[in-house]
Amino acid sequence: MSATEWFQARLRSGEKSKVPVAPEGAAKSAPKNAPKPSARSTAERLLVTLRKADEALSPRALRRVLADLQAVIDPRVSEVEGGRRAHAIAEAYRAATTEERRDYWALMSEHFAADAQKLKTARDQHQSAVGTPDEGQAELRLRRALVSPRMRLLQRFAVEPEGMRFLVDLRADLLPHLKADKRLLSLDAELEQLFSTWFDVAFLELRRIDWDSPASLIEKLIRYEAVHDIKSWSDVKNRLDDSDRRCYGFFHPRLPNEPLIFVEVALVDRISDGITPLLDEAAVPVLPAKATTAIFYSISNTQNGLRGVSFGDSLIKRVVETLQDELPRLKTFATLSPIPGFRTWLAKNAAELLPRLDEKREAEIGRLVGSLPPTAERLLAAVDAATSLDARSPLRQWLLQAAAEYLGRALVDGTPADPVARFHLGNGARVERLNWAGDPSPKGHKQSYGLMVNYLYDLKRLDKHRTWLADGKVAVSGDIESLYFKKG
Repeated sequence: MSATEWFQARLRSGEKSKVPVAPEGAAKSAPKNAPKPSARSTAERLLVTLRKADEALSPRALRRVLADLQAVIDPRVSEVEGGRRAHAIAEAYRAATTEERRDYWALMSEHFAADAQKLKTARDQHQSAVGTPDEGQAELRLRRALVSPRMRLLQRFAVEPEGMRFLVDLRADLLPHLKADKRLLSLDAELEQLFSTWFDVAFLELRRIDWDSPASLIEKLIRYEAVHDIKSWSDVKNRLDDSDRRCYGFFHPRLPNEPLIFVEVALVDRISDGITPLLDEAAVPVLPAKATTAIFYSISNTQNGLRGVSFGDSLIKRVVETLQDELPRLKTFATLSPIPGFRTWLAKNAAELLPRLDEKREAEIGRLVGSLPPTAERLLAAVDAATSLDARSPLRQWLLQAAAEYLGRALVDGTPADPVARFHLGNGARVERLNWAGDPSPKGHKQSYGLMVNYLYDLKRLDKHRTWLADGKVAVSGDIESLYFKKG
């Protein structure tokens, strides 16, 4: 059933048009009051008869689960039988509590590592063979030694049709607990390694999502939208409209009705400076044949369990190619993006930015905030009312300068401090323009005082910009560079 048919059926039945919301608890981190992991390792717990208060499964139950896990990779059973056994474990896992699931993770982490002695021997042999005719054979032995029983175990879970879904959900369960229990890092690393292969873009299908897509798919789109909340069915219809709106997602054959990531696109005649017109349901649509610019205004990852697996770069490239084939007049490809980390960063760095003001601007701002020289506390309080600042206000200019510094110069370990900037700049885009009051919503004000930014995808310079970023230099336009503080 398409969304149109589903929506009409609801109207005929008299049911109100409610937008589905994310299930309670979805995409949340570990609760602050979550029980701490057991102080004892599973190896210690397997040798005793009684469990302690901080342990979920009894030693007897722990031994039974370990035996079941080991049976999955028993060399005497076929891959199909191993998959069947893994499926039974998956069913038990789904019925377990969070504390009991932690014991499953601990067993997989602590008892299925690569054989340390075999690995050391293979590594030593490889080092000795480098540069000799035996190097290739030594490398082969080393590669085999690196394949852990844990890797084979996880691969067996993927044999069953629902196995991929299970593993992605398992990692989503696991991720919030890594900080509290470093013993689980090996399991997480191996899952991420497998997903990087299984979810390589070569195996993904790009599909357009429109109003005629199945209603269940559109409901997921609403649930997963992470940038600009969808408020009604008319809102989602506007974003999927056939005329000047597009939505594309990547899909995996083992998760056929689940978008892994999706992007929403507006076809317009210039680079957009605010989100309100793009989401305005009453706005006059631009004829696609006359559109010159494609604005990517929302990109959402949907699977927490695939964190660290990157396909956003390829998604944008594929969408650009698809749009160019359909609409040859499109020449400009840019985003209208939030700046989610700006306000937090500014609260920590405002005091360091103040000495970089020239004397004239320092005096102007000091008079406005009632402090000479101006203090970070008073300045931040003054710019909190950003929407009331007129275009010529020194406070407004200072806030724009601070945002330019944040996007163009604030690096953490050589990468942009802002997560959205990190994504687009890592794809080869450049920081093109800051937009005052681009997002006037409470969320926009809370994140960045309402500021939004355009990242420009200049298709001929993507590789060049990525090279710059690798060297610690952010690609910015002349407009952004002109906003940098002159001192310092």
